[in-house]
Amino acid sequence: MKKVVLSLALVAFLGLSLNSCRETSNEAEETVEAAEKETEGALEKMGKSVDNAVEETKEAGEAVEDAVDDIDNDDN
Repeated sequence: MKKVVLSLALVAFLGLSLNSCRETSNEAEETVEAAEKETEGALEKMGKSVDNAVEETKEAGEAVEDAVDDIDNDDN
């Protein structure tokens, strides 16, 4: 009797565990696709922000160079 009960429990456990894995893999794929779509726009925005920051840094550097040149010219 114990062997029959244990065998049924083992079969039930294996059956349930295999079903949950299939559902999980589909959910994982959907989650990855959703995350991919969300990050796509964010990466583009971040790239534009970096480009803007680089341009602003160049402009600030040029302003500093101009200010230094003005100071050097005033001393002469």
